[in-house]
Amino acid sequence: MFAVVQSGGKQYKVSENDIISVEKIDKPVGDKVKLDVLLVSDNGNVVAGNPIVQGAVCEAEIVAHGKGDKIVVFKYKPKKNERKKQGHRQPFTQLKILSIKK
Repeated sequence: MFAVVQSGGKQYKVSENDIISVEKIDKPVGDKVKLDVLLVSDNGNVVAGNPIVQGAVCEAEIVAHGKGDKIVVFKYKPKKNERKKQGHRQPFTQLKILSIKK
């Protein structure tokens, strides 16, 4: 059984006991969150929502918070001696999928 869930404007294909990284959620480690279910598949029986599946629940637990790899943002204007170098690390939250109920 798998489901397509939505979190932070992105969609993820998940099964039970999967660990996924999503956009940062402002809750402490150990809290449980419910995700919007867009599609559920159970042994070939597919139910798609419009936009979410009514009655379907995906429960996940927050495992950890962290930051992704650093990316370098470098802006410059040629022949003008204008340069700007900046780094960015995107924060994320790791979720463990506990259950998917239809």
